[in-house]
Amino acid sequence: MINIVLFGKPGAGKGTQAEFLKEKYNLTHLSTGDIFRYNIKNETELGMLAKTYMDKGDLVPDAVTIQMLQSEVDKNPQSSGFLFDGFPRTIAQAEALDVFLVSKEQSITATIALEANDEILVQRLLERGKTSGRPDDQDEEKIRNRYEEYNQKTAPLMHYYQAQGKFHAVDGIGSIEEITQRLSAVIDNL
Repeated sequence: MINIVLFGKPGAGKGTQAEFLKEKYNLTHLSTGDIFRYNIKNETELGMLAKTYMDKGDLVPDAVTIQMLQSEVDKNPQSSGFLFDGFPRTIAQAEALDVFLVSKEQSITATIALEANDEILVQRLLERGKTSGRPDDQDEEKIRNRYEEYNQKTAPLMHYYQAQGKFHAVDGIGSIEEITQRLSAVIDNL
């Protein structure tokens, strides 16, 4: 079983690459954004709980996020592995994920970060914002704030996984095919 955490700043291509990786390696793609939207739309107990925090402008507590993720893992007992996208985002979440996976006799196999220069990504998101309609992709200041938050929260995670020998960085600039090849080279050598 392969369990991979995919890191990358907004616009780095995580979603695009996740689609290729899930197909190539037969992984179950778990995007926390998708999981939140599904649970809220379908008014699940956890979705309604998360919505109470979001409606107040608060972050959803780790315990609720982790329960949603655990539920998704439990729904896929036949999976040959998981691709975690957007989770974990903090050391506490990483530790909780490790504890949960150990309870399933599993572990994180590797974490892979798609790395790219901020200036290139800002331009990429501003271009995406012209067609996506997403307001957070149309405001350069908001984009830079997202990167600052990513840098503050994700840097400790990199160290956490480096200490376990599970962290790999991949150049996220190039054609989709080139980046897929770089990611595949890392995964094939695990």
